[in-house]
Formats: sequence, structure tokens, C-alpha cells
Amino acid sequence: MPTTPTTPTTPPAAESPDGVRPAGPVGSGGSAGAAGPGRGPGVRRPHHYVTRLGWLPLGMRQLVKFALVGGVGIVVNMAVAIGLNALNGGPGNARSVLFPIPGTDFSLRFTAFVWIAAFLVANLFNFQLNRIWTFRDTGPGRWWSEFWRFLLVGSVAALVGVFLKVAFTHPGSVLYLPGPWFTEEAGLHSREYWAQLLTILVTMPINFLVNKFWTFRRAQR
Repeated sequence: MPTTPTTPTTPPAAESPDGVRPAGPVGSGGSAGAAGPGRGPGVRRPHHYVTRLGWLPLGMRQLVKFALVGGVGIVVNMAVAIGLNALNGGPGNARSVLFPIPGTDFSLRFTAFVWIAAFLVANLFNFQLNRIWTFRDTGPGRWWSEFWRFLLVGSVAALVGVFLKVAFTHPGSVLYLPGPWFTEEAGLHSREYWAQLLTILVTMPINFLVNKFWTFRRAQR
């Protein structure tokens, strides 16, 4: 009596203890082969929004974030500078002498005080935002340990910035911002405000490099 050949069947895949059957291998026609890992029905792929910057290499992502934080920090810095100058009667009084420096022919002028005060406020703001956002990918270290380093780096940059700002605003300096476009009055042409902004932009790249490789060094290991 003739017999009908039977086609061997593949036994069903064993179910896991939780009752979920594993997907077939890639290329076998199963859900993993058809859609790839994480692309099966009902599974949503994570989106990389521009604000997450997940598509950039870590170093570049940190640079972009640091620049964005710095941009917000510039707003904070300039807000403090404008507020202090307003309390002093306007930027036209920025070169008024606060007190003479003992043993020298120099004096501490209001413009230098504004730079230092605005730096301290913006430095604390930038540190906290960089800590919880820019360098969070690698995990933060101790708050105080990182803060004093960030403050020290910023203080060195601020010291350099004081000389730069004075150079931008002193009539006898080669870096003096010339008129008639730049003036001592308030508004878009204010020499005081432009000197503040230009000094921030010059010192920012140095801040990033030193902070990345020293301040947050523990967080990147």
C-alpha cells in the first residue's frame, strides 16, 4: 500500500517561563528577521531629538552642549552687567573709580567690579547646568570637588578677562574699541557691553577644554 511522504515539521520554539515565545533568528521570517531588533509590532524606536544630540560623538556632543550652556550663561552674565550698570547710573559711568589699589598707581574701576560680579553669578549657573546636562553621559563626580575646579578654571579665565575688558575699554590700548560706532552710552553701540561680550567669547573655548579634561575628569573615566 503506497504511503504518502510526510514533510518533517520544525517543533515549535519552547516558551519561556513567563509564557512568551522567543522570536525566530534573523532572516528566518520571524519578527526579528523582518523588522530587526526593537522594530517588531508595538515596539517604538527611540527618537534622537536635536536637543538630545545622541547622533553626535561624545566629545562633539559635549562641545555643543557646553556652547549652548555658555550661550545661556552669556545671557545671565550680561543681565548682571546691565543691572549693575543701571544701578551705577548707566554704562557711561563704568570707568568710575571705586578705590585706589594700595602701593600702585592703579585703581579698581567699576567696569572691573562688574566683570567679577557677573562672572561669579554666571560661573555658578554654568557649573550646575554643565554638571547635570553637558557631562551627565559619563556620570557626575562629587559636587564640591568639581565645583572648586570649575571655579578655579573660571577664575583664571576671569583674570585674563579683566585685562581684556580693560584693554577693550581703555583709550590708550591697542585693543580699544574705536568710535564712532562704539560709544560710552547705553544701547547697541555701548563699548562697555561689547567689551563684556567679546571677552566672554574669547575665554569660552579655553574654559571648555580645561573643564572637559580636568574639572570633570573623574566623571569621564
